[in-house]
Amino acid sequence: MTAPLYVGCAGWSLPREHGPGFEGEGTHLQRYALRLNAVEINSSFYRPHLAKTYARWAQSVPEAFRFSLKMPKRITHQLRLQQCDTALDEFLEQCLHLGENLGCLLVQLPRSSSYEPVVAAGFFRALRQRYLGAVVVEPRDESWLEAEGLLQDLHIGRVAADPPAIESGDVPAGWQGVRYWRLHGTPRVYHSAYGAERVQAYARLLSQSVNEGVPTWCIFDNTASGHALADALCLLDLHPQHLQP
Repeated sequence: MTAPLYVGCAGWSLPREHGPGFEGEGTHLQRYALRLNAVEINSSFYRPHLAKTYARWAQSVPEAFRFSLKMPKRITHQLRLQQCDTALDEFLEQCLHLGENLGCLLVQLPRSSSYEPVVAAGFFRALRQRYLGAVVVEPRDESWLEAEGLLQDLHIGRVAADPPAIESGDVPAGWQGVRYWRLHGTPRVYHSAYGAERVQAYARLLSQSVNEGVPTWCIFDNTASGHALADALCLLDLHPQHLQP
């Protein structure tokens, strides 16, 4: 049995050149959600959003649409996963107003964050006490290769990133109950387009994943020059049977 495939961008902006494909009334999010079934919210990394804002976003999208939400930098970069129970509570109190449309939490770690078993276990256990949905981590230090056991035990997936920051970082690892590709753009990070040939290569990987029954995400983060949406739509054309916006 195939699993859901969630395809989207880091943010729901609609570049002008794609306007004709998203005509109609409504906000950018409402029009974006007519064709794509997922989005990654990166703004939550930089600043908190009101609970009513999350609730409004949830009301703006179809029932099957899913949001992935990036963990605040206060937790990951400033507190560095330590003594952050209060910050976790505040973040979850806000974002859980997405309701069933909250599909995944993304924990992206700074490049300077090495794997400390006690700290990592304490943080992810605290998170799991509060949230049982899908969680993925994007570490960017080689020492996190030692965290495989912890990620398996606590049902945390490890992001497959392009370009990879660590050895084998372009392959989903950790718990295999969720797989999350995060495509930042190469060779120029955040700018380069993937194009049809590379998107097709990813489409084969994604097909294999969903056919294995694993809920699978593919988020295009090459937004700086406006290529993310074109790449996502290209992937959509290759996988219409898996997408239910």
